[in-house]
Amino acid sequence: MIKVIAIAAMSENRVVGIDNKLPWRISEDMEHFRELTTPHTVLMGRKTFDSIPSRYRPLAERQNIVASQTLTNLENYPQVKVINSVNDYIKTVKTGTEKIQGDTLWIAGGGQIYKETMPLWDEVELTLVNGEYQGDAYFPEFENSFEVVSEIKKEFGFWLKYSRKN
Repeated sequence: MIKVIAIAAMSENRVVGIDNKLPWRISEDMEHFRELTTPHTVLMGRKTFDSIPSRYRPLAERQNIVASQTLTNLENYPQVKVINSVNDYIKTVKTGTEKIQGDTLWIAGGGQIYKETMPLWDEVELTLVNGEYQGDAYFPEFENSFEVVSEIKKEFGFWLKYSRKN
């Protein structure tokens, strides 16, 4: 059974990005992201893919799926699969019609992708960053449908894991 897990770092005011960048630099959290998502499949929007520094793009040892309403492929990245409907894609993955790398489909943003896919998440891996930040991309309110199953205090905030309530 494939799990769909949203993964994000958000501030106390729900900001996940500004000007197509993270508003903070937390190397420990970037390493955490890599450890969790490798060797699985990571789905993200085109702007999120573009925001990854070129030396890390596409994400190594992971299948990269990019959602775009306008592109059918990424010329410089033929190994990256481009899809135009995140919900249709996730449904084909969950039914086994579409095969993915690993047993987890990680939803890695941005704000619109999180909002669209939230009803299909099984879990959430959230880095809650201390403080409030300016931003133009936000993580949707999801807490009413999920419960915290683990919490790790970090110097910069918390690593929280949520599971969907039954």
